[in-house]
Amino acid sequence: MFVKKTEKTKGVLEVVCGSMFSGKTEELIRRLKRAEIAKLNVLAFKHSLDRVRAIEYVMSHSGSKIQAFEVGDPKIILDLVHDKTDIIGIDEVQFFSNDIVEVIFKLVDSGKRVIAAGLDLDFRGSPFGCMPALLAFADNVTKLKAVCVECGNDAQFTQRIVNNMPAKYNDPLIMIGAQECYQARCRNCYIIDKSVN
Repeated sequence: MFVKKTEKTKGVLEVVCGSMFSGKTEELIRRLKRAEIAKLNVLAFKHSLDRVRAIEYVMSHSGSKIQAFEVGDPKIILDLVHDKTDIIGIDEVQFFSNDIVEVIFKLVDSGKRVIAAGLDLDFRGSPFGCMPALLAFADNVTKLKAVCVECGNDAQFTQRIVNNMPAKYNDPLIMIGAQECYQARCRNCYIIDKSVN
């Protein structure tokens, strides 16, 4: 049976997740650049904590980049998105407060395609921030894996290293860095030090 649509078509939520060094940001940039080639109006956002490589860009470890707005409060995204915006990319989504979930729902309900990229697990091996909710409600999920630096197998964990040793479980949750303090590890090679500091 055919039902005539009377309301505006809703958008979609795509989530790209995985460990550090799995290519999440690279995949987000690839999708956004592909949309630009298709003459779609694209806006990219990143959390203001992510200042490792560049402030005004979402940038991958390999150097791919796309211009982006740096925001801390996810509600600001709603102020910057306009009617002609087709696709919104959000990198390092796990750093945002849980308000990002409501913001993304509003964008999707208004007909936008939202691509959110971030770590699904923190360095402790626990679900990271808003990611469980986004993964549950996503229309499409792409889970990427890195290469374990210890054995070469697929890596799905992010190993934090402090003074050449695995971080302790009760270390601060967020520590911005790259290869100098994080490694990709498989389940067998991943270690978390649960002893008290």
